[in-house]
Amino acid sequence: MKPYICSTCGVQYPPTEHPPEICTICTEERQYVSPQGQSWITLQEMRERNFKNTIQEDEPRLYSIHTKPAFAISQTAYLVQGHHFNLMWDCLSYLDHDTIAYLKQLGGIDAIALSHPHYYSTQVEWAEAFEAPIYIHEDDKEWVTRSSPMIKFWSGETLELSDGLTLYRLGGHYKGGAVVHWSQGNEGKGVLLTGDIIQVAADRNWVSFMYSYPNLIPLPASTVERMASTAEPIPFNRLYNAFHRVVAENASQSVQRSAKRYIKALKGEWFST
Repeated sequence: MKPYICSTCGVQYPPTEHPPEICTICTEERQYVSPQGQSWITLQEMRERNFKNTIQEDEPRLYSIHTKPAFAISQTAYLVQGHHFNLMWDCLSYLDHDTIAYLKQLGGIDAIALSHPHYYSTQVEWAEAFEAPIYIHEDDKEWVTRSSPMIKFWSGETLELSDGLTLYRLGGHYKGGAVVHWSQGNEGKGVLLTGDIIQVAADRNWVSFMYSYPNLIPLPASTVERMASTAEPIPFNRLYNAFHRVVAENASQSVQRSAKRYIKALKGEWFST
C-alpha cells in the first residue's frame, strides 16, 4: 500500500495497492492530464531520485521553499514567521529529513494554509511531520484527495490564524480560493501571499486572474470585480505569488489597476481590433 502522487499536479492520494486510474484534480477542466498519459510516483521514489528542497530568506522572517529539479506544477511554498507563530503557506510534494531539520531550526511549522487544490500536494505528510493543522476553505472540501484529522475546514470570508496572519477567501480560480495577509511583513507595510488566486504578470507592475491558467480560461468580469473589492481594504504593499514572482512596491494599487484593465479587456473597452 503506497500513497501515490500524481506526476502532473503533484497531489498525493491515500495509500493503495495500485496507482489510481485517474487524478481527479488533473481530469478537471482547470488542470490537464499530461499528453504522455497519467503517471504516478511516490515520495520514497522521489527521495531515491535525489530531489531536494532549497530554502532561502526573501525578506526578514519570510522564507521561500522550492523543489529541485522542477516537479509537477513547480510552485513555491513559503514559511512566514509571525508573532510566535510559523505559518507554511501552500505546500510542496517533496519532503525529506533535511527539509524538516532546517525548518525546525527556524522554529518549525505551527499551521499550514492552502490557497487552492492545485497545491495540496503531500500536505498530510507535512502536517504529520510538524504536528501542524491544515487550513482549507470548506468551499474546496470536495477536492481533498487524502483526508486527515489534521485538516481543518474553515468557513466565511476571513480567518485570523494568529496576530498579524489572516486568511481571506477571494474565490475566482476556485470557489474557496484564499490568500493570506501578513500585516507585519515588508517592515510593517503588509504582505499578501496569493498562490495564483492573484497571479503576478511578467511585468511585475501588474497581476492577473484566471479560472484556468494552463487552459487559458478567463474569469468573468463580475468575479474579478468582486475579488478586487474584497482585496481593496487589505493593507499590503508587497505581493508574492506561487512562482516566486513579486510585486515589490505598491502591490495593492497594482491589484486594483490590473482588475480594471482585465474587466475592460473582457468588455472590449480596452483595445480595438
